[in-house]
Amino acid sequence: MSRAEAPKVLKRFTEGYNTAYRKLDPALVDRVETGALAEIGRADLVAQRAVTPGGNPGYPALALEDARFTIPKMAGWPKFFVADTRSNRDRNRWVLVFTRAGAKEPWKAAYLSLLGESKVPRFAVDGDGYAEAVPAVGKDTPDAKGSGSGLMADPGVMSPSYTDYLRTGQGRTFAAGGATTLLREERAKLARTPTFWSEYIDTPEKAPGFPPLALRTRDGGALVFFTAHHRERRTMVKGVRPEVTDPRTKALLRGELKQAVTYTRISESAVQVPRRAADGGQVVFLNRIESLTAARGE
Repeated sequence: MSRAEAPKVLKRFTEGYNTAYRKLDPALVDRVETGALAEIGRADLVAQRAVTPGGNPGYPALALEDARFTIPKMAGWPKFFVADTRSNRDRNRWVLVFTRAGAKEPWKAAYLSLLGESKVPRFAVDGDGYAEAVPAVGKDTPDAKGSGSGLMADPGVMSPSYTDYLRTGQGRTFAAGGATTLLREERAKLARTPTFWSEYIDTPEKAPGFPPLALRTRDGGALVFFTAHHRERRTMVKGVRPEVTDPRTKALLRGELKQAVTYTRISESAVQVPRRAADGGQVVFLNRIESLTAARGE
């Protein structure tokens, strides 16, 4: 990956993104996106196309400017790099992670995180200006200590550790916040209500379709991007039929609403993982985007 190539990759993505949203064609998403970002994009366009089947030629074009590229030195495939950009959508920096599976494959955006200017980590670079990619080195055991990465937990265990935490509430890997303690509190409120009860299944994701990607930061830690899938099944009490009123959910709904509805969502997260130290430290969520990708009535 050369520095001269990175702006071209970003330009191709932006043009492809705008074309897909003007035509509202989910198939176009796969030309420029992959992984979690592609799942979100496809579902979004399916929902919008259901409301506007003729497309949206007046879609306001996305513009990504003031790009700062962080490119790690990597031998072999796959490869990735990060584009930290200013968008015309809001005041956040749009941090995109582009991946490439092989020499004959195109670069595609796999992750998007929305970060305030002060929240974008400072990456460690060598004398030539190249960053350090931290290998997944993942273990199957949640909350496993970093093995060889120098981190309090390896990138490869982020997804299983997170989904295990959502299920049990146990462990010290993740700091309290909206994506952790508050999310569990919100779920607890819906566990049993006068009209329905909710059950949750959280599934970790990993390579090759959803690889965790990480870059070393100047403080010795790392910025890690990872994916997880989430299912929520709401079962109504006897005599009450489930209702779906949200237009997006209606567009993605399959099956017949009789007694229950299952929502499938995907999340992509950017977390700051500290270096391994005596006090352990905790993983902090910098951004988490969760989006509905499917719904099924039963």
